[in-house]
Amino acid sequence: MSQLPKKIDRRIVRSKIALKQALLTLMSERGYDDVSITDIVERADYNRGTFYTHYDNKDALLSDIIHELILELLKSFRAPYEHQAIFRISEMSANSIKIFEHIHEHAAVYSTLLQSNVATSLREHMFQALKQISMEELVYSESGIDPDLQAAFSIHALLGLIFHWVESGFNHSPAYMQEQLFKMIHWHPMEAKTKLR
Repeated sequence: MSQLPKKIDRRIVRSKIALKQALLTLMSERGYDDVSITDIVERADYNRGTFYTHYDNKDALLSDIIHELILELLKSFRAPYEHQAIFRISEMSANSIKIFEHIHEHAAVYSTLLQSNVATSLREHMFQALKQISMEELVYSESGIDPDLQAAFSIHALLGLIFHWVESGFNHSPAYMQEQLFKMIHWHPMEAKTKLR
């Protein structure tokens, strides 16, 4: 007989959300290294016992925040092709690109983390996660291009666009960013005018 799924304890969910929000708020006020567990529990209005029920230390709390963020990031990356056996990029619509909607939905979290001293770690987590599913889930027709280099090139380009958008204070709408990425994907210039003379 199969076991019934365990009922989610809403108190646990609430306390973890409060601890995560407390850490993020404190990080927006000061550097991550200057935030203590005491600071976190006082801001969240919980005690240290509650904190240690869920996390061994503040690094574990931060890892949980990043892990959840990465899962949602990957879900948004998959959106254009997740229900297709053959992903025809030429037939993709700009509206099928959901990654900018995800970033914008979590704008405060991304802004806080990418402006903190954990930014390098977050950038690397994002790159490795996206590169991995890109190589595992998307198999391109023979092109003579090294798959590892192709994935690295594509993901760095995508993340460069995202990081620029975040750092600019989200100066464009998600819809505008989707449209611009769509145009970049389909634009294959063979020449460019120079302005050296």
